[in-house]
Amino acid sequence: MQTDKTLSKFLSLVLRHQPQLIELELDENGWVSVDELLDKANKNGKGIQVDFEKLKEIVANNDKQRFAFNETFDRIRANQGHSLEVDLALEPQVPPDVLYHGTAQQNIEAIKKEGLKRQNRQHVHLSSNTETALKVGARHGRPIVLHIKAGEMQQKGEIFYLSKNGVWLVDKVLPQYIDID
Repeated sequence: MQTDKTLSKFLSLVLRHQPQLIELELDENGWVSVDELLDKANKNGKGIQVDFEKLKEIVANNDKQRFAFNETFDRIRANQGHSLEVDLALEPQVPPDVLYHGTAQQNIEAIKKEGLKRQNRQHVHLSSNTETALKVGARHGRPIVLHIKAGEMQQKGEIFYLSKNGVWLVDKVLPQYIDID
């Protein structure tokens, strides 16, 4: 049987980026039937074997709380990070004055010129603490934590959302709103 990390990565792949890999179809809000997910993952999931109890365990124990069940536990989705177009039905939120973004040293020159772009995702991801940003940046190389002037951005009309798992989301961050340590 595969590890929890393997299952979590598999769920991220099919619930955020490639549901067609196992012939899933997400609804417009990113939800899919738990029964369908389990059935198709076990049949088409490249050796993945998962039951409902294991799925509940993965959702509950994921360190980044990437996934959520609906109230009746019959539907599941990723909380954010989709490269697919989904409407998470999030309401605009007023962010703290400063948020943080972790990146790798090799990205700094491009960020100074172009700011932060959502790349292949729906939003730029920001965190409310430097520890999380540092971990994110370390996944890509020597980490750098950027200080984002979120309060100023919001006052200038940028719309911020807060995902269920505490990740701040915004369409872009222009260079003038970024302080680099």
